[in-house]
Amino acid sequence: MRVSRTAQTIAAGVAVATALTVSVAGCGSKPASSTSSTSKPGSSSPATTPTAQQNDYTGLLIKVTDINAPIQFTAGPPTNNANGQPGAAITFSTDDNSHVIKDTIQVLADPGAATNALNAAKGAQGNNVKNPATSPFEVGTGGTTVSGNSPDNSKGILVVLFTEGKAFVTLEFDGPVDSLPPQDFVTDVAQKQLAAVKKGLGG
Repeated sequence: MRVSRTAQTIAAGVAVATALTVSVAGCGSKPASSTSSTSKPGSSSPATTPTAQQNDYTGLLIKVTDINAPIQFTAGPPTNNANGQPGAAITFSTDDNSHVIKDTIQVLADPGAATNALNAAKGAQGNNVKNPATSPFEVGTGGTTVSGNSPDNSKGILVVLFTEGKAFVTLEFDGPVDSLPPQDFVTDVAQKQLAAVKKGLGG
């Protein structure tokens, strides 16, 4: 099992879909420098301040304790605002990496931009899944699943795509080839991620 521009164009969605093929790694964004400059004596101008730190969206992600599975998952470090794009991502995996969940959230300017990103991602899944089968999914807005084997036939993949307000969510479940995760398990994880986004964004 697996799961993954402030952009208001379809190109942003394509970038998100492409990013799904990359394992999430690294820590969150570096905090803004705490170094402050001082004003010259007698100057009426205030001291210059560091650029405001970007919002931390890692709180929108589910926790490893939200994954109710007969096998144990471990959470990797969350990534905040990856590649300078508002949002967050995290990877959950079993000890042997036979099952992986990649959870990616992109926060866009408005619901319309989120929908554009979702539609673009659906069209780009052919790069990630061989002969993808697409089905509606009753979670979030525009919920869709795309499933099949990877292009190199090394694993089975099921990708869940949906939006909630201005957030576009991608959950990718990777497992053994010709094998997909149980529907009730996928729905449970997706519903918990939807609830976390609603809570975090005030939906």
